[in-house]
Amino acid sequence: MSPNRPPLSASSGCHNSRSEFAAVEVDAPKVPTLEEMFRAERARMLRYIARRVGWDQAPDVVQEIFARAAGSQQAPQLANPIGFIRRITRNLLIDMARHRERNKFVTFPLDDQRDLGVAPEQGLDIEARDLLRVYNEAVARLPEKTRQVLLMRRDDRLSYQQISEELGIAVDTVRYHVKRANAYIASAVEAHR
Repeated sequence: MSPNRPPLSASSGCHNSRSEFAAVEVDAPKVPTLEEMFRAERARMLRYIARRVGWDQAPDVVQEIFARAAGSQQAPQLANPIGFIRRITRNLLIDMARHRERNKFVTFPLDDQRDLGVAPEQGLDIEARDLLRVYNEAVARLPEKTRQVLLMRRDDRLSYQQISEELGIAVDTVRYHVKRANAYIASAVEAHR
């Protein structure tokens, strides 16, 4: 019998000498690693998860799935990593649904005005008048040029460029005066509180 010719039957194959029998190794299909699974299945899993939890949470959930898979003690010896990932996905979605149900509660807006006998407008009006007085006093204490720039900006609603042209000063100088005025007024108001 020639070495290239297969045996005619199971019994004839048993009788061939060792030199004529070629040992055939059956290669088991290659099992992908978790990293290969992550790269291959990530886009599909994102779509699947997004349909269930929304696109805003999907990347985090997919990352959690693969983190759980990689951290599992079974990870190095998996025969079916796709099935393993699918089981983790299913379990994680169930856990998330249970968590949502467990943490579902109804909130009611707190009505601060319910127990008040008098509306608080009177107190607010007093505070507003007092704050306006402090503000006007702070503006009055500003240096003349700074006050003039601030009033042109605030009351006349002129742009920095227009103020610059009208007073004959640089735009950066206008910005400086407005910034200086605002800082002074803010410190005066803060000191009053």
